[in-house]
Amino acid sequence: MMRTSFLILLLLAFAAPVAKGEEAVEYHRTTAQRGVGISTDVCVIAMPMATLAGIIVERDWEGLKQGALTAVTEVGASLILKYAIKEERPDHSNTHSFPSGHTGIAFANATFLQRRYGWKLGVPAYVVAGYVGWGRVYSKKHHWWDVLAGAAIGAGCALIYTRPFAEKHELTLVPEFSPGGAGLHASLTF
Repeated sequence: MMRTSFLILLLLAFAAPVAKGEEAVEYHRTTAQRGVGISTDVCVIAMPMATLAGIIVERDWEGLKQGALTAVTEVGASLILKYAIKEERPDHSNTHSFPSGHTGIAFANATFLQRRYGWKLGVPAYVVAGYVGWGRVYSKKHHWWDVLAGAAIGAGCALIYTRPFAEKHELTLVPEFSPGGAGLHASLTF
């Protein structure tokens, strides 16, 4: 099911609008646009590095394998599409706009964190990934459809490879109620 959905997303990515035949116009980004562009570069490096550090600290070697497969597949799919489609960037700097690799990496990382470790890590990661997508459009490095396709490819790759940490370690959560209050009992096997 997930593999079929991923293939459908890739096919839709090929159908995205591609700007062709426009005159080359020199475009100068504002200081704010350049700053946001740099911040998205930083985010797309910092997110996977922080995730890798967490995986190593937790000694989650299965998660490392799943994350590596996700990353390799996302980068490979994005590069193949970039060189096959050759869409010009909004700032006219080159023809590698579609799909957004930055957004793909950010959403692959966010989806990996959410699937492997839960929403507690997933929510902040999705916020950063959303910022990266918005920032790539704002900084005139991508069109909105480039970002949408990148997010779909990244999230799709993570959905294919990532299995929840809690599932592997048989995490059990049981609510407890007493006259003095309520609590949550957690059980985890190693």
